[in-house]
Amino acid sequence: MINAALKIFASNGYKHASTDDIVAEAGISKGLLFHYFKSKLGLYTFLYDYSTRFMKLELTTGVLSSANDYFEIRKQIEFAKMQILRNYPYMQRFLETCASENVSEALMATERQRSVLSDVYAVLKNQADRSLFVPDISYEKLDAMLDYTISGLMGAHFRDASFQPEMLYEEIVSYLDMMKQIAYKK
Repeated sequence: MINAALKIFASNGYKHASTDDIVAEAGISKGLLFHYFKSKLGLYTFLYDYSTRFMKLELTTGVLSSANDYFEIRKQIEFAKMQILRNYPYMQRFLETCASENVSEALMATERQRSVLSDVYAVLKNQADRSLFVPDISYEKLDAMLDYTISGLMGAHFRDASFQPEMLYEEIVSYLDMMKQIAYKK
């Protein structure tokens, strides 16, 4: 039921996600869905809270506190995300969709959790020793560029019917390794 709802909300956003589509994807009755979640908004709120808590736990346990190499930290973050994709293939896409949500009731229902993951990512990335970077490299621009690249790679892999988290991870690591050669002092 969780994966079905994550998939439908990730694909359609809150406004266009249909509970009919969710129950069809999950292979359950609509009555069962509403027994547990009372409403579409209740389901959405549960998924958002569950996803942010699950991601936070996986990220904070998956990245070593002793890590200080930015690219190694990013690899550990991506490895933790790959592990999540194995069990919840649509969780990250769902959270990305939520980040651009514009329906007020969905925004209000998730408001208190909105900064949880961005705060976790900031703490993890701030472990990095920025003195390793070439002086002309903007850490903020590099980080944003990698975020966009990784999001784009994930989107491309999801459009491929044979999606495998391990293949996505390997491709992301190749981009991280390439950027490390450019960004770090020799």
